[in-house]
Amino acid sequence: MDTKNRSLGNQNFTNEEKQFDERVVNIDRVARVVKGGRRFRFRALVVIGDHKGKIGIGISKGSDVTLAVAKAVDVAKKNLVTIPIYKGTIPHEAEAKVSGARILLLPASPGTGLIAGGVVRTVLEVAGISNALSKSLGSANKINCAYATVDALSSIKDRKDWLTSQKSNANSKKVEK
Repeated sequence: MDTKNRSLGNQNFTNEEKQFDERVVNIDRVARVVKGGRRFRFRALVVIGDHKGKIGIGISKGSDVTLAVAKAVDVAKKNLVTIPIYKGTIPHEAEAKVSGARILLLPASPGTGLIAGGVVRTVLEVAGISNALSKSLGSANKINCAYATVDALSSIKDRKDWLTSQKSNANSKKVEK
């Protein structure tokens, strides 16, 4: 009986872990200079997503790579953002700038695929977007590009929130009366 409980416990744990797709985007070795020399640590940039419109980015440092990645995943889970997805793409174009990195995202017709590179591609994949065009302008810093991509995606409005001419005509008629 004890082995059955253990296997069920492990199965539940793995199901809980598979809730998000975790992608390690970048790992850097950083140094702090002290009296005796340099102390090295590792900085991890992790992107998580559920392929249904939820994404998060986390950066954290640790004494070894696995610790840094685990801490970055925890940070990413605390910073989840929900984005609207319409027929596998984004509803409209979006642009965002973080520091020197500027990201432009455009919707694409079905069958186009993801035309994006580097960090932008990873963020769009884990978000669940399968057709989109992107252009990375300015800096190629992975951290700033990741944050700019998330900012661009979070600025996207859902289709039901769009202000159309019918709604604006109805609102203007109300104001006139």
